[in-house]
Amino acid sequence: MKSHKSTPTTISVLGGGSWGTALVKILTDNGHRVFWYIRDAAVITHIEQKQTNPNYLPKLKLSTERLELSTNLKWIVAQSQNLLLAIPSAFIGPVLEKIQPQLKNKVVLSAVKGIVPTSELVVGEHLEKHLQIPKKNIGVIGGPSHAEEVARKKLSYLTLAFSSKKQAQLWAERLACDYIRTKAATDTIGIEYAAMLKNIYALAAGIASGLGYGDNFNSVLICQAVREMKRFIRTIYGKKRNINHAAYLGDLLVTAFSQHSRNRNFGEWIGKGYSVAMTQDKLKMVAEGFYAVASAVQLNKGRTDIAIIEAVYAILYLEQDPKETFEKLANEIS
Repeated sequence: MKSHKSTPTTISVLGGGSWGTALVKILTDNGHRVFWYIRDAAVITHIEQKQTNPNYLPKLKLSTERLELSTNLKWIVAQSQNLLLAIPSAFIGPVLEKIQPQLKNKVVLSAVKGIVPTSELVVGEHLEKHLQIPKKNIGVIGGPSHAEEVARKKLSYLTLAFSSKKQAQLWAERLACDYIRTKAATDTIGIEYAAMLKNIYALAAGIASGLGYGDNFNSVLICQAVREMKRFIRTIYGKKRNINHAAYLGDLLVTAFSQHSRNRNFGEWIGKGYSVAMTQDKLKMVAEGFYAVASAVQLNKGRTDIAIIEAVYAILYLEQDPKETFEKLANEIS
């Protein structure tokens, strides 16, 4: 939808990374009061004094008059019935455990694109199955939307999905602005799993690039990834869906090809011969596809063909040679 003002409300946001920072910017620009959990007190002091996050999107000016920041996780959660999660999936499990008693009647919107390691589920499923949050109160944000471009007010598109179309529409209105177009949807599972899988395929595109494959190969690789994603989601959740929409295909394309994609960049370093540990140290950022690929292989259990996912898994977890693995993969895709 195009921008039009929604009624200002209070929203608690967990996570001080680039995506969390960009979402806080959108919400405060739209007049909402935001209670923001950041674990580092020094970062909070810097934001309060300089109106910028020193570690992520440092040129982005924040409307601090509408912000309340704290390192007190439970206090932040208590301030609003609306909770937005923007903590990397690898670290969100322990955070959710700490606040489980507070979540019973919250509306929880996940901006997390990955798997909770302890349950090997996407965040929405984890909230429902392990924390007993009613499904109607769980939503997900779909892209394509790199935080770096949102910070520069480059026109971007978000899909807000809840099982309730009314709730999805409400959040779509809250986030719509001059530089954000939004759409309401109800396919929470499909959008969340697509968001998890696209990070794995971006790793594959990065590995190919690091190995010296060109755009021609990567275009075919991503065509194969689209088919593979569709098979995977239908196998795990037997429902027909058209994935040729922004929250599925659009998010995959931007993550696989954008210079801002940490997953693609991670894969490039692997393709160039760096180890996982060296790459993690080099990038200083979380590539959620690294954690997601092991869960995807486990979830699939050989039920359908996921050759690209299995190739990435073999390189990252079985330490197979990237060059040999992609030579084999190149003969399997078309």
